[in-house]
Amino acid sequence: MAVKINPQVDQYILTFPEPTQRQLKALRETIHQAAPEAVEVISYKIPAYKYYGMLTYFAARKNHIGFYPFPSAMEVFADKLAKYATSKGTVKFPLDKPLPLKLIYQIITFRVEENFKNEQLRRQKRRKK
Repeated sequence: MAVKINPQVDQYILTFPEPTQRQLKALRETIHQAAPEAVEVISYKIPAYKYYGMLTYFAARKNHIGFYPFPSAMEVFADKLAKYATSKGTVKFPLDKPLPLKLIYQIITFRVEENFKNEQLRRQKRRKK
């Protein structure tokens, strides 16, 4: 099953200059490939993806693309993210450099597995009650 394209995300991407649009489209496609069952939404006025909870968000800024894969992914991939500006749950990918699409794919795959496992644990807990 493929991610259903959300026209609001198309509209969001179209608000940026062409070079930024290309990067946003590549990021979006990478997320779709890594999480084909995710639901594409707009949350906090930026693109976001849900699969048993939120997977990630992204947003274009003046000089970078903000990628928000949650603190757990930031910890697991800290060594690979070291060359980027980061904070607890945020990575800043500079607009003047190619996006690390393989790394983004790995991060999203991790988040899919993490959310799925967490959902399984929640279901087990509910059954025990």
